[in-house]
Amino acid sequence: MTGISATPAVHGHGLATGEPVVRARSLVKRFGDITAVDGVDFTIRSGEAFGFLGRNGAGKTSTMRMIGCVSPPSDGRLTVLGMDPVREGASVRARLGVCPQEDNLDLELTARQNLTTYARYFRITRAEARRRADDLLRFVQLDDRAASKVEPLSGGMKRRLTIARALINDPEIVLLDEPTTGLDPQARHLVWERLFQLKQRGITLVLTTHYMEEAEQLCDRLVIMDGGRIVAQDAPRALIDAHCTKEVVELRFAAEDHESCADKLVGIGSHVEVLPDRLLLYTDDGDAIVPTVYERGLRPSGVLVRRSGLEDVFLHLTGRTLVEA
Repeated sequence: MTGISATPAVHGHGLATGEPVVRARSLVKRFGDITAVDGVDFTIRSGEAFGFLGRNGAGKTSTMRMIGCVSPPSDGRLTVLGMDPVREGASVRARLGVCPQEDNLDLELTARQNLTTYARYFRITRAEARRRADDLLRFVQLDDRAASKVEPLSGGMKRRLTIARALINDPEIVLLDEPTTGLDPQARHLVWERLFQLKQRGITLVLTTHYMEEAEQLCDRLVIMDGGRIVAQDAPRALIDAHCTKEVVELRFAAEDHESCADKLVGIGSHVEVLPDRLLLYTDDGDAIVPTVYERGLRPSGVLVRRSGLEDVFLHLTGRTLVEA
């Protein structure tokens, strides 16, 4: 790999930052009678981190598989790096890096061998493969485990190795399907740091996630998917500004008093949401309206004023009901 530095703004393949590299128009994916992706439109630009945010079964992975040329669209139009993923799949795949949802490393090989063996699929010479593997192992902080078998590695180490493997062919676009699912906080933050460094190099990142913090940390833009459709798309902060108040006040009462307390809060702030364990009062100035809660005779056992976040937007747009995939 040609260095793992935090620059340049234009990566080594000559695509200027901001140039569209993925375009989808009325994109559809059906599995028999089930429509997993239902007529979505989006554009991904070179050098950005673009996210698909949604609960399980929302259509995120199906969309990623179409971009990755492993699942043909049922309808609509899709281009990746200016090519048709169906007719020119091999050419597209040669320029992609893929980190699947489940680590599929060869447990019997060492960390280095997993990278050098995978490099052979791209006709990379043995000497070059070893050089790239050593560079990448340093990048994901696994150089001290290069000769270790994969099986005893921790989940975070395996995830980092899978990401390193996705970079062995010096890709222009890296597809990451739920890149930090199941990792502890320390491992998750280390993965985030490495992905941020890739973005600084100008590599385009396309990821699916259901972690709101991950989406806010990594994504320049994202789409929120629900039921196979895109319900909103923009930068994370712009989505929060467009779909939520600036702050949320969390009020805790006895569960049996929630409905009566909610009635007394009508007219304060934007609106009130009743949850099993608390009431959410949406407002642009939480500290200013808390005294009004007490003026109406209410005595919450707990009060928390916080800034609204992407999770508030997500739940507002997709609902809180659990939908089985």
